[in-house]
Parts: sequence; C-alpha cells; structure tokens
Amino acid sequence: MHTRPIYFDYNATTPVDPRVLEAMLPYFWEQFGNPSSSHAHGLKTHVAIEQARGQVAALLGCAPEEIIFTGGGSEADNLALKGIAEANQERGDHIITCQVEHPAVLATCRYLERRGFRVTYLPVDQYGRVNPDDVQQAITPATTLITILHANNEVGTLQPLAAIGRLARERGIPLHTDAAQSVGKLPTRVDDLGVDLLTVAGHKLYAPKGVGALFVRRGLRVEPLIHGAGHEGGRRAGTENVAAIVGLGEACRLAGESLAEETGRLRRLRDRLHEGLAEQAGPVRLNGHPSDRLPNTLNLCFAGIEGNALLAATPEVAASTGSACHAGHTEPSAVLLAMGVSPDLALGAVRFSLGRWTTEVEVERASLLLAEQVRNLRRR
Repeated sequence: MHTRPIYFDYNATTPVDPRVLEAMLPYFWEQFGNPSSSHAHGLKTHVAIEQARGQVAALLGCAPEEIIFTGGGSEADNLALKGIAEANQERGDHIITCQVEHPAVLATCRYLERRGFRVTYLPVDQYGRVNPDDVQQAITPATTLITILHANNEVGTLQPLAAIGRLARERGIPLHTDAAQSVGKLPTRVDDLGVDLLTVAGHKLYAPKGVGALFVRRGLRVEPLIHGAGHEGGRRAGTENVAAIVGLGEACRLAGESLAEETGRLRRLRDRLHEGLAEQAGPVRLNGHPSDRLPNTLNLCFAGIEGNALLAATPEVAASTGSACHAGHTEPSAVLLAMGVSPDLALGAVRFSLGRWTTEVEVERASLLLAEQVRNLRRR
C-alpha cells in the first residue's frame, strides 16, 4: 500500500485550506454575477471582492484601495516593475535589484533592459543578504525604482527592508518587494517594512493558484500591464476571478488570526528537523541566515552527495533542490552560487519548507528516513 509522501515543499505551493475552499464555493454557482453589472447578481459579487480587498489590506496594514488583484505573484511583480518604470520614464531609466531575486523579478528586469532601461544587480553576502550601503552607492539621479525581495524562496533569508526603505524615502524612490514567501508567515505590514509596492501570491498562503495582489501606495502612478475596461480602478483590466479573490481574502484573514502562534510552531519544527538531521546524517551545512530567515524554511547542504540523488532515494519525503537539470546535466543553484557556496557543495543542497499541516511525527520520521539515505549514499 502506497502512502502519501511527507510534504516538505510548502514554499513551492500550499494546499488550499478547507476553510478557504468553503468561502469560495458559492461564487462558482450561486453567486455568479459579473461584478461590473449593476443588478443584484453583480452587486453581490462586487461586495464580495471589496470584502476580500479589505481582508488583504488588513493583513498588510494598508488601505483597501491600495490593493490591486492580479492573476498571481508573477503578474504582480511584472505590474510593479514595468508599471513604475514606464510611468516614470521622464524622470529616469535606472532600476536597482539584487542577484537572488525570484525569476519573475529578474526576467522582468532583463526585459526592461532590452527596452533601454539600466539595471544594477547588487551582490549578497554569505547569508544571501543585501548590504544597504550597496543600495545607497548604487542610487543615481536616474533611479526610479528599487526592488528587493523580502524573503528568499530557497534559503529563507530576510532582507533589511526597513533600512533600504529609509534610503529610498529620503530620495523619493519607490521601493518594491516581492513578499510572496513571507506574507502569512511573518508580519508584513507595509509601513513597518518601509515599502511602496508589495507582491502577494495566493498559492503560497493556502489560497488557490492563479490569484495574487499588489499593494501600491496611494499616490504612485503605475502603467497597467493589461489594458481594457476600468477594472481594479483602471489599473488591471479583465473581469475579476471572484471565487479566487474571495479565497485570497479568506486566506489572509486566517493568516492574520494565527500569525504569531503559527510562526512559533513552524520555527520549532524547522529547528527540530535541523537538529535531527545534524545528529543522524553527519555533517550538514545551513544555507541562509541562522536567525533572520523564514520560520518554516531549512536549506541544507549534504557534503559528498547531490540533493537530487538524496530526494530520489527518499521518495517518502517531498522536498526540493535549487538545482536545475538541463539536458541531463545538473547545475547548482544560482542563489547559492551568489552567496559564495562552491558549486560542488551547492549540488548537495536540499530545501525543506514546512507548513500548516506539518506535524512533529512527520519531522521525526523524515529525519530518520533522510539520514539513512544520506549514510547509504556516502557509503557508495
């Protein structure tokens, strides 16, 4: 009899919380109206969207009208970067980011470079952190946007956004952060972070895939990505995905209710997994900041073996590596290389990311299973 693998890949995606699904269900059949319609069917779905907007805003500590619903985190990143860059071309053509951003940011920056914009890609230290002094030195009179992620999806390291935000504010430069991995896991109130734009991805916090949000501070002008009718205050055209938006709102409400308690629980389980593997599997190296990182994320290098080989030998555990396989050749994680990890050691990295349904029993069992296969692979 096959049992489901222990799921330690919550940073990749989360299951939809049953309470989120329950909130969504009426909007597939009973409440089906177009939110732009003026009759009763449309008014009900319009009210539902605005309620969800308020729930997202409450978690982020902003005004509801500062929330734009999108088709996911990648679209929100694209809207932030392209929207600010194109709306402010008369002021300048320079963008600052860092080398360990999510591909949705890095690929968008490369797109903008092809359109004539200039981008500075800041280095990171051995923990994956940007130095605010490097940000300050990179700013020029032509800088119109700084985009630095909140938490890295591979190693979980948190960036010093508040310090970077102070630099940006002093110079009147908008600061965007991709907070897809941190929303719902840590406090992400926009004023505390010092950001002017913030990306949310629904499927990272127990809402469905295909829905996200972008916080845009009041007064900022953003050129729309999608043109059409006047949805989302004229900033994102297209009839709204009502059920998914309702789900995102409910997911944000639930996250806010249990944030402190769940953060502590996940941190304890994460640290227990680390301790168990260090005790039973021999030498392991922690990647990422030892304390300033996501409470659920543990990225380890197992010296002498490849991360892909370890996961293939342990099908009872569903986790991930940062390595990419191209034409049969495995390449190490670009994030780890940017942090100064050697290519050979980086190939041994595995990311374990825990979540709402992770249990202590799963952590103990996974430690035993993984440690056994680490020993087997090293003997070979």
